[in-house]
Amino acid sequence: MEKAKGILIKFIVSLIAFSVGLDLFFDATISDILSFAVAATAISYILADRILLPRFGKKNTLMAEFILIYMIVWIFGSILLDGYLQIAWGSLISAGIITAGEVFVHQYLLKHMPERKKGKHQHRRFRQPRLRYATEFAEEKDPRDHKKK
Repeated sequence: MEKAKGILIKFIVSLIAFSVGLDLFFDATISDILSFAVAATAISYILADRILLPRFGKKNTLMAEFILIYMIVWIFGSILLDGYLQIAWGSLISAGIITAGEVFVHQYLLKHMPERKKGKHQHRRFRQPRLRYATEFAEEKDPRDHKKK
């Protein structure tokens, strides 16, 4: 149920952002806004919230999500929308509003996200390795040194 709440909050933020970014300043239809909101919600939830957020944290995920939303609007906007100016400014405005809203969505998701089980299958590629160096102290022995005692 918590996942559904997170997805619903993310969809509402996307719907508001695309309404402001695409319809308020430019002429977009309600079907364009809904299709952008559904696509952005699904793609960013899977990539950003489920994969990036647990591994990289809030700040890095916000930056990645801004770029992801910008690219989603730019790619789908070139297919659905007419004007280049509408695509450029609409993607910037929408990505900015969604990123501002994602701060609160990420706080909610981190608070209600179930902890991953720590076991053998956990990814360790992105974590800092624990370096354990040992130091030896010894005297150098020269085989040519023939001091007799």
